[in-house]
Amino acid sequence: MPTESHVIVLAFPFGSHAAPLHTLVRKLATAAPDVSFSFFNTAKSNSSITALEDHDIGNLKAYNVADGVPENYVYTGKRQEDIELFMKATPGNFKRAIEVAIEEKKISCVMSDAFLWFAGDMAEEMKVSWVPLWLSGQFSLSTHFYTDLLRDMIGIGTHAIAGREDEPLDFLPGMSGFHIEDLQEGIVFGDMESPLSIMLHRMGQMLPRVAAIAINSFEELNPTITNDFKSKFQKCLNVGPFSIMSSVPSDSDESGCLLWLDGQKTASVAYVGFGRLMTPPPHEQAALAEALEASGVPFLWSLKDSLKVNLPYGFLDRTKGRGNVVSWAPQLRVLAHPAVGVFVTHCGWNSVVESVMGGVPMICRPILGDHRLNGRMVTDVWQIGVGIKGGVFTRDGTMRGLDLILSKEKGKRMREKIGAIKEMMEKAIGPQGSSSENFKTLLELVSMCKAS
Repeated sequence: MPTESHVIVLAFPFGSHAAPLHTLVRKLATAAPDVSFSFFNTAKSNSSITALEDHDIGNLKAYNVADGVPENYVYTGKRQEDIELFMKATPGNFKRAIEVAIEEKKISCVMSDAFLWFAGDMAEEMKVSWVPLWLSGQFSLSTHFYTDLLRDMIGIGTHAIAGREDEPLDFLPGMSGFHIEDLQEGIVFGDMESPLSIMLHRMGQMLPRVAAIAINSFEELNPTITNDFKSKFQKCLNVGPFSIMSSVPSDSDESGCLLWLDGQKTASVAYVGFGRLMTPPPHEQAALAEALEASGVPFLWSLKDSLKVNLPYGFLDRTKGRGNVVSWAPQLRVLAHPAVGVFVTHCGWNSVVESVMGGVPMICRPILGDHRLNGRMVTDVWQIGVGIKGGVFTRDGTMRGLDLILSKEKGKRMREKIGAIKEMMEKAIGPQGSSSENFKTLLELVSMCKAS
């Protein structure tokens, strides 16, 4: 029997975007069996999600969209080349896939990764609601929403911010703890004409048109920003953090990380992981390896096999037993293991949330995007981690960070502060918590939407 409500979901297939979006849609589909959900994503990204998740929900179906890469295309090695090719293909690739998959079936709501601003135009053409999802914290969404104001107040380009990097963003609601230098590339410095920068600027301008925006965070993280968004958007629904509300079975442990951790002392191990796409440059990987070796700290390092060439000669042999370098680690489970005492991270939003849930302080080495904002939150606002001097790994600077967190009183205080934040997160996603209540509102919204 056909369902009245049919929600199409448009994913951004890069980094760690598509998986948490799929986690939320799975939860919606499970809670609303009479609503159909069609998930549109590239074949490569869809297959990586299916490798992690068991697709056993009858009202949720995944469809492939073209990735924009021409046949026999030879990559030039340009940064974000795959993203540029994909963005050139949008929104046509989504429209074509939707036409083929949906045929005569009516659409009642368009959900999308918030990056894909054109989904708002598509929803308007269909005369249905648009509900984008922001997959990071509120503060990074705020800077994109206020991009035009930031450019007016600060100026544009490196010359405009020279000497002003430490100035606080105190003219934005709830952002006084952040500095100009923490902003994402493409807002007031960096390449403002890149496809990604243009896309995010356009997204910020489109946000007032949303029926609702769902955010991968919780209201209590920053009540000032939460209230500001509630006054600016029709509905602002913090429904996260997604990574700790997934009903999907935990990642497998093919590398035997957890068994290795079982043999280590409580809160003694440094876990090093930089996400799927982000890695510090080779000389910093070498400096980090030197610090781990010289410190004597047991370590677990998730590092792609292709990057092991950047490690100092003989490093793997000299640290064998005390160190464990694996090509992939089940991060959520690793950070929850009692042996892990510090997390060396790029400060991606999911990584920060997972570290808090594991009760693990962080050594922060932001790389791009929202990492600097997240890092500032960790080091200065929450005070549950340390940055590294000059923002780059050096042998001595990294050793100082490891010693401070693992051996000093300050590390103990960080763990206590993390406990309070973890409690706040758990309460938000608990039975009567703010994120759970907002999820009910989101569920009601997409379930009640009817095709025009």
